[in-house]
Amino acid sequence: MLSAVARTVVPVLGRLTVTADEDAVLAPGSILAPNHSSLVDPGVVLAAVRRLGVEPVVLATAGLWRVPVLGGALVREGHIPVHRGTERAAEALDAAAAALAAGRIVVIYPEGRLPRRVDAADSPPGPFRTGLARLAAHGAPVVPLGQAGSRRISSGSTAKQLAGVLTAPLRRPAVHVHVGAPLTLDGDIPTATALAHAAVTTAWRTAATHLAATRN
Repeated sequence: MLSAVARTVVPVLGRLTVTADEDAVLAPGSILAPNHSSLVDPGVVLAAVRRLGVEPVVLATAGLWRVPVLGGALVREGHIPVHRGTERAAEALDAAAAALAAGRIVVIYPEGRLPRRVDAADSPPGPFRTGLARLAAHGAPVVPLGQAGSRRISSGSTAKQLAGVLTAPLRRPAVHVHVGAPLTLDGDIPTATALAHAAVTTAWRTAATHLAATRN
C-alpha cells in the first residue's frame, strides 16, 4: 500500500525521473542503500523503485509506528522500526537480516539521520554509520541509490517543511533517482563502510548531474 501511495503522491509533489546503471539489478535479498537528505526521501525512493517493479521493506525511525493509520500500515507490510538510542536498536538489524533471508529487498539509510542544514540545496552524503556494513556481512548484495532534488520539496524548519510540501504541487520541483550497480562489501566494517559511502556518493553525483541537466 505504501508503495502505491508513494507512486501516486510523489508525482503530484514534483517531477520524478529515474535512471539506472546498465548492470543495476534489484535481486531478491538485496540491500538498497540511498542517501538521505529530506523527510520525503522514503516516498521518493518507494515511488522510484516501484517503477522498477520492487516493493521493499524499509528501516525507519520507530516514532512513525505511533502515527495513526500509518503505523498500522507499517506493521502490516513488514517494515522495520529502528529504536534509536535504545537497547532495542540492534533488533532492527536482526529483523532486516530475516527479511533478506526471506527474499525481501531491504532499504536502509546508511547516514542514519537527516543533515542539519536548513537550505534546500543538495550535497554529498554525510558520514555513514556501521549498520549497513554489519547487515551486509550476511552476504547480501548492496545496491547504491542516489537521489537529488527532494530538499526542494521539504527542508528547513518544521514550518518551512510543511510549507514546502503544501506548495510543491504548484512549484513541481524536479527530483531524480539513480540506481547503481550492486556491490559486495568485503573486508572489515570500516573498510566496507567506506566502500559503501563511495558507491552511494557516486550514485548521488549521477542523480545530481541528471537533475542539473533537467533544470537546464
